[in-house]
Amino acid sequence: MFRFAHPEYLYLLAVLPLLMLLYIIVRVQSAKAKRAFSSSELFRRLAEAHSTRKGTLKAALLLTAVAMLIVALANPQVGTRMEEVKQEGVDMFIALDVSKSMLAEDIKPNRLEKAKYEIRNLIERLAGDKIGVIVFSGEAYTQFPLTIDYSAASLLLDVVDVESVPNPGTAIGSAISQAMKSYNFEEPSTKVLVIMTDGENNSGDAIEQARAAAEKGVRIYTVGLGSPAGAPIPVYNSAGQQSDFKRDRSGNIVLTKLDEVSLQEIASIGKGNYYRATNTQDELDAIYRDINSLEKREFGAKQFTEFDDKFQYFLFIAFLLLLTESILSDRRTEWLARINPFRGLTRAENKQ
Repeated sequence: MFRFAHPEYLYLLAVLPLLMLLYIIVRVQSAKAKRAFSSSELFRRLAEAHSTRKGTLKAALLLTAVAMLIVALANPQVGTRMEEVKQEGVDMFIALDVSKSMLAEDIKPNRLEKAKYEIRNLIERLAGDKIGVIVFSGEAYTQFPLTIDYSAASLLLDVVDVESVPNPGTAIGSAISQAMKSYNFEEPSTKVLVIMTDGENNSGDAIEQARAAAEKGVRIYTVGLGSPAGAPIPVYNSAGQQSDFKRDRSGNIVLTKLDEVSLQEIASIGKGNYYRATNTQDELDAIYRDINSLEKREFGAKQFTEFDDKFQYFLFIAFLLLLTESILSDRRTEWLARINPFRGLTRAENKQ
């Protein structure tokens, strides 16, 4: 496998055509100057000892050396071996509720931001476990599939908000179904689903979907965000400032309440645990400790484990080219001139 460690430096190769154009312009201007002084006896004597071909050769050597230096800066690398890297972990999807009710502030700063904060902390602690995130509201979508690229996972998590899913509602069953489609059941890995929601399921049959997942060996944990007493849902204007609370058709403020009963039932069916989110604790940390106690299975991933730097070869070539260019004289080499097949033609042109 071949790659460049710093491919951004290759953009500098665009300078080479400009340097070639500059050289051509200088040659044209030089030819005009020679024609202006061609009647001078002194100029003819000096020009006779000067080699124009060597000037072109020196320019070519210099341009090639610059190209080699740019390639060396990009640091070409070659993968030296590919081996099967054994990793031990679980396949874990987090189904994150992004419905409007997750903006309620009974957990600070609000339910959604609290959930995202815990997911970020979990990603930082992972080592070998695959993680993916499903966002759901009235429907469910995979925000990113199962991966061990934790940096990319954190970046994709940052853009999640209540606008991530256009359909309103809270379809927990749809989130479970989406996870089941995303798992690779051909891999013998332990599969875990963590559902983070306020539990107000109002679309689909979450209980039936949980049973179907449990039958395929998926362990389900649930995290309830909010309070059973309920909290109002803030409404924000275009400037991002709170302008009111969500109201029903009668003008009464709507309260969104945590439905713990359904979440406890889903966790029980999935042979997991239910956790109620608080302002002070990290519920995903407790889930991660529980997951670590599970029997983890090995999974293999073929990876190029080592790359050798090859920039030194290009530096050496550039050094030789620059050294050759510096010691190459502009004067005509007599023994080369003698074997030049166009020598007579050149003299005839000069006499004319």
